[in-house]
Amino acid sequence: MTARKKVIFITDGDDSAVNAVKVAADTLQCYFLSLSKGNPSFVKTEVLIKKIMEAPLEPVIILFDDAGFPGTGPGEKRMKEVANSPFIYVLGIIAVAAHSDTNDWTNVDICVDRFGEITEYGVDKAGIKETVVKRIRGDTVDLLNVHDEPIIIGIGDVGKMGGFDDFEVGAPITKKAIQIIMERSGLREPPR
Repeated sequence: MTARKKVIFITDGDDSAVNAVKVAADTLQCYFLSLSKGNPSFVKTEVLIKKIMEAPLEPVIILFDDAGFPGTGPGEKRMKEVANSPFIYVLGIIAVAAHSDTNDWTNVDICVDRFGEITEYGVDKAGIKETVVKRIRGDTVDLLNVHDEPIIIGIGDVGKMGGFDDFEVGAPITKKAIQIIMERSGLREPPR
């Protein structure tokens, strides 16, 4: 039997996210599969799973974007299908905050704010702490039927957050969220 491929999902897919995730993945020696980029993501699930399985490194980082689609949009649908594949092991999900009050609430385990601080409070799109605990406004990831209980980390808008996560400064917030998932899953030792 083929070993399941370890993946990290990020609920964003625009150009800023692509640039930030590429920098973070290169720094952390992960494999960034940009195939599912786009706003929203429309790549076919079978193609995506095939490419994940062919990836030379783990974890494989994948983007899913709904473009603010209310309810379960195409990005979320694809994310659910990939997560439920017997070939995939979801290490964690980076849930990106949305800019609108019309978006769903997403339950998170922790958040990383725009200053790189880990917090139990939610964050907004700019990466600024909010008053609600363990929830952000954004695409819901609670619909995933994943048995492995992946960690869910909330962050602001990937590659943006007022320049705090720009790819030109190394996308430190995105990198930190990926790093936390890798450390908690035992793929990397925490820095000393």
